[in-house]
Order: sequence, then C-alpha cells, then structure tokens
Amino acid sequence: MQHPVAGRAAGLASAMGGMFAVAAGIGIGRFIYTPILPPMIEALGLSKANAGLIASANFTGYLCGALLATVSRVPGSRRAWLLGALVASAVTTGAMGLAATMPGFLALRFAGGVASALVLILASALVLETLAELGRPSLAALHFAGAGIGIIVSSVLIVLLQAQGQPWSALWLAGGGLSVLAAIAVAFLVVDRPAPAMRPMDGAAKAGHGLAAMAGAYGLFGFGYVITATFIVTIVRTTPDIRPLEPAIWIVVGMAATPSVTMWSWLARRYGIPNGYALAAVVEAVGVVASVAWPTTTGIFIAATLLGGTFMGLVALGMMRARELATGDPRRAIAVLTGVFGVGQIIGPIFAGALYDYFGNLSAASYTAAAALLAAAALARK
Repeated sequence: MQHPVAGRAAGLASAMGGMFAVAAGIGIGRFIYTPILPPMIEALGLSKANAGLIASANFTGYLCGALLATVSRVPGSRRAWLLGALVASAVTTGAMGLAATMPGFLALRFAGGVASALVLILASALVLETLAELGRPSLAALHFAGAGIGIIVSSVLIVLLQAQGQPWSALWLAGGGLSVLAAIAVAFLVVDRPAPAMRPMDGAAKAGHGLAAMAGAYGLFGFGYVITATFIVTIVRTTPDIRPLEPAIWIVVGMAATPSVTMWSWLARRYGIPNGYALAAVVEAVGVVASVAWPTTTGIFIAATLLGGTFMGLVALGMMRARELATGDPRRAIAVLTGVFGVGQIIGPIFAGALYDYFGNLSAASYTAAAALLAAAALARK
C-alpha cells in the first residue's frame, strides 16, 4: 500500500506514526510502572520482591509477544495487528488502576508485555521498511525517540496528578487514556506494507553468526538496564538526601532518551553498529553504578542521564543490526533479539527485588547489572 503522502512528507509521517506507537507501547505501556511504583508500594504495602515480580510478569509477556511476532502465517495485516496491540496496551495499562490483587496485577502486566513487544516489533518493521524505501533512514531516530517522549509526557502527567493528591489508581487510568490518543494518531500515520519474501543472501552463515552474537549482547543488555530502569525512582524515594528529586528524576530519564537515538545512530554510521552498541553499553554501565555508588543529587542525575541517554540507543542499534542481518522480512530477526531481551528483563527484576529485600539496598544487584552490560559490550563486537 502506498503512503497517501508522497516523498519527504511520507517519510516524516511514517516516522511520526512510529514515534506515537513506541511512545504508547514502550514509553507508557512499559515504563509508566517505574514512576507509579513508589506510591503503589506505599499504598498497598508491596514488598520489593512483589514489585519485581509484577515487573517480571510484564517482561514474560514481552517475551511471549516477541515469540508471537515470529509467526509468519497469521490472519490480517501487520498494520491491523499493530493497531490491535496498541489498543491492548492502552486497555491493560488503564485497567491496572482498577485491579486490587497480585493475580490481577500479574495478569494485566503480562498482557501488557505481549502488547508492548508486538507494538515495537511491528511498528519497527513497518516504519524502517518505509523509510528505507523512501531513502530516509535517518528518520528512524524520530521513530525510536517515541520511548523518551512517552516517558516525559506520562511522567509530567503523573507529577501533576500527584500534586493534586490523586491516588496510584488514577495514575494508571491516565496512562491508559494517553495511550488511546497515541493509538489514534498511529491509525492516521502508519500504513501497511506487504512483508518481503525470504531471499537467498550472500554471506548468510556470517550473518547468522553476527545475529547470534548480537542476540547474546541484547539479552545481557535486557538484564543490565532493567534493574535501574525499574527501581531508580524507588531508590530516590528511599534515600532521604535526594527524595525531593523524585518528581523530576524519571522526567530526566525521558529527556535524555528523546535525542539519544540520533546521537547513537550517528556514531553507528561513523564507526559501525557493533562499535556504537559496545560504547553505549559501557556508558550505561557507568550510569547503573552511579545510581547506587553516588547517592547524591549530582550522582543520581548522572545516573538518570546516562540511563536515559543509552537504553533507547541500544534498542535502536539492536533493531537496525537485526534488519541489517535479516535475509528477508526483518520482523523475525527483530523478534529474535526482542525475545532474548525479554529473557534478560524477566530475570532482572526478580533477581534485584530478592537482593533488595535481603540486603536492604540495590547495590549488589546494580553492580551485577553493570558487569552484564560490560559483557554485552564485548559480545557485540564479536
């Protein structure tokens, strides 16, 4: 299907549609849990282990969604599945405000994880294909910037609602409403494309080796980033010296994430995706360590900036590398990386929550996460 707007405008429209999709499915559907978690813990008396379990339910769903995306013979178009996933993400996000039990939280976050994975994979496949055909691959940065934009907008909304004394349940409902608005925008901006057929490719064995190494690096990244991404606001709330920063810290993460893909994409074009990915993983490891080793205003702002400034860059470089190594429809290669990423995300919060309850802090878990990111950097260059 040809985009209704030709040339440069078509590329911009497609990238903006991807931006809204990623904002809803990832920036809100995945990450709104982080700023809502502290008031949930206080109101419901959740242990850190239970908080980690809820996060891991979301990531288990994310893994299942990635596996579902590898199925090539499904009824309907990829665009229809994308829009359905966006609706599911909005509904499961809002419904968290209506749930009151652990089974309900776990079921909703699992379903939301399935939806988030489908949104990222299908939107990336459709948008990156369109941009490549139009000769505007640089606009991929706008597509991936959606995560940071979703984090910023939802975080500002949460701060405003909390200032009005709204309970944690209202925060989830507001996030669901934002996601509905984004889904409507996607429906107008993203068009369907036929999936490319599998084709022989010179150097397929080498590509397979590269994809396996990248998958390993991506899984370690999933484990390494998710501990800080899940608990950084909780760290701020439970550290008296920096607790006043709680309303701002997740917004800082989003602000750093929004332009980060442009920077990492430029470095990847100049030095190669594997080298760019490795550098981003090392920088993120520094941020993870800073979140627990430097519990001051300066330290936590550095941690938030380095986390936000790298995690979507790493996601984007992984997706671009998967598309580069794919022998046909990039959806399958993207899904492989998303799947191993999901495994790392599942393990991370459970591991961190258990250590948090045992030691009373996130230091041991965060140092382990930083080591995983350094290992990812080494593996990405193989």
